[in-house]
Amino acid sequence: MHIAVIGAGMIGSAAARHLTDMGHQVTLVGPAEPADLATWTGPYASHYDAGRITRQLDPYLFYSRVSRASIGRYRALEKASGVEFFSEVGSLMAGPDGSEQMNRLEATRDRDGVPCETLRGAALAERFPFFDFEPGMLGLYEPAMAGVVNPRGMVSAQITCATAGGARLVRDTVEGIDDGASGVTLRLGSGETLAADRALVATGGFTRKLLGDVLPFSVYRRTVVFFEVSEAEAERITGMPTLIALLPNGEDPYMLPPVRYPDGKLYLKMGGDRVDNAVTTPEELTEWFRSTGDPEVAGYVESMMRARMPSLDILSTSSGACVTTYTPSNVPHFEAVSEHVFTAFADSGRGAKNSDELGRLGALRVAGEALPEWASETAVAAT
Repeated sequence: MHIAVIGAGMIGSAAARHLTDMGHQVTLVGPAEPADLATWTGPYASHYDAGRITRQLDPYLFYSRVSRASIGRYRALEKASGVEFFSEVGSLMAGPDGSEQMNRLEATRDRDGVPCETLRGAALAERFPFFDFEPGMLGLYEPAMAGVVNPRGMVSAQITCATAGGARLVRDTVEGIDDGASGVTLRLGSGETLAADRALVATGGFTRKLLGDVLPFSVYRRTVVFFEVSEAEAERITGMPTLIALLPNGEDPYMLPPVRYPDGKLYLKMGGDRVDNAVTTPEELTEWFRSTGDPEVAGYVESMMRARMPSLDILSTSSGACVTTYTPSNVPHFEAVSEHVFTAFADSGRGAKNSDELGRLGALRVAGEALPEWASETAVAAT
């Protein structure tokens, strides 16, 4: 069967690799990363970054399963592609001891058997001296199979393996899908068309441009802040894991240790929007991606960074825009829009670490194979 995968990002590239491994003829369609994000007029992807958090510990059973499945394949994917994208620096989740959030994470640790170090109070401060923690904090630290993934690198690895297995990569945009009696025809931005038996739509927040409102989902603005540090400062905080702080007010800011970006500089990254501001149209989405995020949110995130790591020697700060996409069930849409058109998108802000397994599930769906029962359940947290 000839299957066209629309969207050459994290989930789409993974789906293309898995479909190729399943023996299908695959065409992966999606533009390359824009040379200038501020002037690009086509669809944006969510992998234009060098650092995202990956961890096994997730209170939602669905995301715990797909996380552990994806992480378990990282090293094999790196070896097969020759592209390194996983830095096993560990992951720390911390919050008030005895809080609902931390009780849930401890239940998750026990439910899934995730190897963690449990650190309280002085032991937490001693283990990670570069963080300033409030009194009475509990930390759950995953030292292995957790840390940072490079989304650009992961997508490159997936595409390398997919094309080596016979997939065709078309660097173009899809402007429309004509769903016929025996298959689909994609109308490309170049003016050409592409015929296939079936199509898998993995276009994230831009899915409405192709499918309209056939499926319910929400897209929210997110602002991230980058803190440039020197080589010496990065060396000083060697051993810093990723951190997600679960605060009493319900906020959950996150930060990553120093990561080298394409400009050659080292940046810590932090995010922590307090409010979900929706983007409702493709035009608004494009405008948002062309910006540097919300200045007010960026200022708040910077204040959180300086409070959490007061000794950090910051050379410069900058900000960027991204989005998260959610479904009502909190589980991605693996749906049959028609006999020939299927979807794999909306990952609740967890797409990078989970993308290989999400792509595999999308591949199963478009190929007409059964998904595991748990893949269609509403995501419910551990109690």
